[in-house]
Amino acid sequence: MIDIHSHILPGVDDGADTFETSLGMLRAAVAHGTTHIVATPHADPQFHFDPEVNRQLAAKLSSEVGSGIRILLGCDFHLTFDNIRALMEHPAFYTINAGPYLLVEFSDLVIFKNTTDIFQQMLSAGIVPIITHPERNPLLQQRLTELRGWVELGCLLQVTTQSLSGFWGSRARKFSETLMAENLVHVFASDGHDLEHRPARMDEAYQTVKKDWGEARAERLFVENPRAIIDGLPLPAPLEVEARRKAWYQLW
Repeated sequence: MIDIHSHILPGVDDGADTFETSLGMLRAAVAHGTTHIVATPHADPQFHFDPEVNRQLAAKLSSEVGSGIRILLGCDFHLTFDNIRALMEHPAFYTINAGPYLLVEFSDLVIFKNTTDIFQQMLSAGIVPIITHPERNPLLQQRLTELRGWVELGCLLQVTTQSLSGFWGSRARKFSETLMAENLVHVFASDGHDLEHRPARMDEAYQTVKKDWGEARAERLFVENPRAIIDGLPLPAPLEVEARRKAWYQLW
């Protein structure tokens, strides 16, 4: 599996706090089937985003963790005026593996009225926004129509693996299922931050999607689409929507 959203770099944001924690997260990811992981530190008013520091940390982690997992770089990009200006000047500093795809995180407090215009500006510049964990955002949970419109525009949606288990609450879990039912989910990712509460694991969610929506859907969302994203390629053609498979006790 390929994880395009994680906070494994030590000491740069609210993710891994030490180098040892980073190594532990990576080793756990390897043990549970992750072959590639994108380190995506926050770029927001709270945390300073330094591409060179990130590169050095990723290289050091790679040398320590070995060949079991490949570490790539990206960014958890927040929509601010300064960020957008910097993105347009140096997109490869922020995009996944210096390709066309960019993780975009929304605030829980406000969604700008000109968000569609911002996305159009990005797409016109060859940058494809991947909206991160909309199922966890209380504002986006109420904006399914806008999410549909942004997907039609060319944006992608990324859901957090732990949302399916209920870790982020029943609303996040149910909205994840709604997005899956409407075929609006393009990729799952761990958004791993630590070893215990928010690990960089994909395996349990993969099994849930495989059980509830079929193996082809699981492969598409955990392997095929994220591989295209890290390689900077167009995503495969969408699969037909498969109805969620219910357990026998849910049939009555």
